[in-house]
Amino acid sequence: MKTLKYLAFASLVILSACKDKESETEEVLEVEEVEVEEVSASDPQNLTISLSPKSDSAVEGTVEFEESAAGEIVMTARLTGLSEGTHAIHIHEKADCSSADGKSTGGHWNPTAQPHGQWGAETGYHKGDIGNFEVGTDGIGEVDFATSEWCIGCGDENKDILGKAIIVHQGTDDFTSQPSGAAGSRVSCGGIIQ
Repeated sequence: MKTLKYLAFASLVILSACKDKESETEEVLEVEEVEVEEVSASDPQNLTISLSPKSDSAVEGTVEFEESAAGEIVMTARLTGLSEGTHAIHIHEKADCSSADGKSTGGHWNPTAQPHGQWGAETGYHKGDIGNFEVGTDGIGEVDFATSEWCIGCGDENKDILGKAIIVHQGTDDFTSQPSGAAGSRVSCGGIIQ
C-alpha cells in the first residue's frame, strides 16, 4: 500500500514537472516571436541633393524631395548666387554633372515624348518641365513644387526621378521654344541619386 501511495505521489510530481516544462516552452516561444515590418518600394522616400555651380557661375544650393504616403512628391529648392530676375529650373535626363557647362545631363527628362511646355499644359509638357522662379537683389531663389507624376525609386520609367538631374538655368523658360524653352546656360547642377 505504501508503494502504491509512493507511485501515485511520484506520478503527480512527474506530471507537474511536465506541465511546468510545457508552460516554460510556451513562454520561450512567446518571447521568440518577433513582428517584422516589411519595407516595400511604395514606402515614402526622402532625398536631399546638393547643387554645384556650372558655366562659371556661383550658383549653388540644395533640393529636397519628400514623398508622402499618398504618393505625392514635394520638391523644395533653396539657391544662392543667382542674378536678379526670372530663372528656369528643370529635371534633365542623366545624373551626370561632370561637364563644366552642365550639358552632360542631356536634355529635359521627357519619358512620355511630349512637346516642351508649361507644367500641366493641355498641349503637352515634359515630366522635367518644372518652370520659372523669381530671384531678388540678394541672389536667393526658392522653389516649392508638388506633383503626383513623380516618384523616388519606384522603378516606373515614366515617373522615377532617380538617375536624373536638377538643372538651374540663367534665363527664363518661354514655354514654347522646342525642345527646351530657350532658358539659356545651365548655371547649377545636381544629380538625383541616393
